[in-house]
Amino acid sequence: MLLTMILQAAAGAVLGKAGIAVAAGIAAFAAALGIGKIGKSALEAGARQPEQAGHYRMTAIIIGALVEGACLFAILVCLIGITQ
Repeated sequence: MLLTMILQAAAGAVLGKAGIAVAAGIAAFAAALGIGKIGKSALEAGARQPEQAGHYRMTAIIIGALVEGACLFAILVCLIGITQ
């Protein structure tokens, strides 16, 4: 009985850490997808209105930085979860 409980606790800890690693990967993938969509939209908007291309570029850089910051925060939370 005690051995079963110990094995279940160990398996739960290992699966929890694997889940955290998967969550970090999903966060990185989601950020890459978001930044790609931001770049695509900025290029399309600049092609439609070339006189506003600088404005679109600056907006895309700011939004991309915010997405990247959210991704880094998610990965940091995952790393903290792995160490505990």
